[in-house]
Amino acid sequence: MPVLVATCMDTAQHGCAQRMTSNPSDNWSVEREPEEAVPRYMVANRNIYCDSRQRTVRSNELARKMAGGEEIELRKPGASVTITEGLLPLWRGNTYQNASNTEIVMDAYLPYQRKQCYYAWSDCGRQLAARTDRDILEIADDVAKGLPKESIRKRLGLRLANQKVGDKSELLDASIDLSARLLTMTDIGRLRYAVCRRNVLPWNEGSLKELLEVHFNQPVTLDHDVKLEKAFNAHSFRRITGFEVDWTDNLADHLRLDEDNRRLAIFHHASFLKCQRSGLFPERFVEETVQTLALFFPQLDREITAWLKKLPQTLNIDKDLTKCGRLRPHARQIGNFKFWHDRLVMLKQVYDQSQPRTLSQLWYDRRNALQWYTFWIAISVFWLAIVFGMVQCIEGALQTYKAFKPTGATKTQL
Repeated sequence: MPVLVATCMDTAQHGCAQRMTSNPSDNWSVEREPEEAVPRYMVANRNIYCDSRQRTVRSNELARKMAGGEEIELRKPGASVTITEGLLPLWRGNTYQNASNTEIVMDAYLPYQRKQCYYAWSDCGRQLAARTDRDILEIADDVAKGLPKESIRKRLGLRLANQKVGDKSELLDASIDLSARLLTMTDIGRLRYAVCRRNVLPWNEGSLKELLEVHFNQPVTLDHDVKLEKAFNAHSFRRITGFEVDWTDNLADHLRLDEDNRRLAIFHHASFLKCQRSGLFPERFVEETVQTLALFFPQLDREITAWLKKLPQTLNIDKDLTKCGRLRPHARQIGNFKFWHDRLVMLKQVYDQSQPRTLSQLWYDRRNALQWYTFWIAISVFWLAIVFGMVQCIEGALQTYKAFKPTGATKTQL
């Protein structure tokens, strides 16, 4: 049975960042070749085939032109949730999770999975050793077991023994890093074509557990003489400081401040965190991360809920974000935070040192209640004085006018 092969008539080579953001108007043609002539892959649940002889064909162009702009799935024909379903047991360990939580995890996690596979599958997968969902899940299983990267690389290398590839070590590392990213939602290894300002964890040797332990378990360096008041949350931070929130899917960027662009990165995948029982992350790290979400997005807070509802649905904010509970006063002590201590201290310092620059910020800045009431009472008195002064001026002007130009009734009395 013949199959369709998509070929691009434009031979211009574009960088990854340019291809992701541009809207090229290439001329495309479709030709027929025998089914066995080309390797078979899936693009967004459609059978799109990459001809290795056509070096200018790019997977993102195939998705845009042939799949109506949908994301690339790294798989042979199968359901789009296959990888996520395979990762759930690795996340949970031996614990039980109810079905509703599984749906929330998939709803929030699938866009991340598609994006990671999309980036990794650039150049029609020629820079990747993994070819199917099963390959990715087998690697993820080895990673979750705590095997060193060298051992995983050797085991995966046996599958490439009969394949004609260029730099085999590069293909192996790219596949292992992809599985590690999907397993931990952390940027492990640098993507070949991606250009970004995210925190990237290079993984060259040892186990992933050791890498995460070294990266996240840093000693506390900043003084913790700050108070995390009840009013300190993501919405108030945004209002008072003028920083906007970047909804990141990279756990290493959680609570990261970008003062140049006035952005605050927040890892919003609460349902992913609640599934973590694998032991890959340092002890108490996941629980503390959930506590930071409870701090910034307190449950049943009307202002937070109303704000999140106004955000575009395309952001795919985790529905469990506002279901992390509320921190009691003793839990809000900065000394209770170890892994995110320094970043919280920096955020609170920026929050405390921010001075209102607009009337809107003045209105919402209620950190000092006495000062806030005093200021707005003074403003109210000032405007009332102006209004009464204007009324008196108008009344005096009318009286003067009537004195110089009396009406008919006034003349009769005279």
